[in-house]
Amino acid sequence: MNKTEIIAAMAEKSGLSKKDAEKALKAFTETVVEELQQGGRVQIVGFGTFEVSERAAREGRNPRTNEVMRIEASRAPRFKAGKALKDAINA
Repeated sequence: MNKTEIIAAMAEKSGLSKKDAEKALKAFTETVVEELQQGGRVQIVGFGTFEVSERAAREGRNPRTNEVMRIEASRAPRFKAGKALKDAINA
């Protein structure tokens, strides 16, 4: 399912126009991104939690040349599914 299909499904289920559903989806994604940029987390009970995980700097190897290279520390977004979502998928 791509973004256009998600917007269409949201519009159909909520009774909103596609334009309003697109605004709602955009507002949701922007809000999540802003919170994660600040180091926070977004928890939606029954669905899951979006959070940031810290990756330490480390050494890696270039597989072609076997040369040792430094991999910088970084932050990565993570999503952990909630129990209700897991149960719904496994039902």
